[in-house]
Amino acid sequence: MSPAHDELPYVDEHAIRIAASRELVWSALQRYAATSLRIPEGNPIARLLGTEPRAGFEVLESAPTHSLTLVGRHRFSRYMLTFALTDVAEGATQLRAQTYALFPGVRGQVYRALVIGTRAHLVATNHILRSVRRLSHPGHAGCPVAPLR
Repeated sequence: MSPAHDELPYVDEHAIRIAASRELVWSALQRYAATSLRIPEGNPIARLLGTEPRAGFEVLESAPTHSLTLVGRHRFSRYMLTFALTDVAEGATQLRAQTYALFPGVRGQVYRALVIGTRAHLVATNHILRSVRRLSHPGHAGCPVAPLR
């Protein structure tokens, strides 16, 4: 189930500037991906969609402090979500989320219209980016406190 970038059509990209080091952003992204991007066991949505893996996503590639690529599939779509971290001015980090997905058949096209056409995907992706930004701030529960300089 490991789709390559060239197998899945590009859907979109969203980015956010986070006033934290790449190490802190990476840690926050890892925590978010391990907890909030997973569909809980027994969730009826997972059964309805037929998600593989059951949690919705699995890690395809991980390059600590640089990128994280997640993949998944269900009855209506095959998808990949890639997060890239880059340094920007003043010690901040840019976090980009790139989505690639295939929506085969008539049912897939209907699903695409529901998810992409209504901007639900845009809202969800921006929520992920803002959540990682919030988790990246020193002093946030689970985020290591940055040393004084």
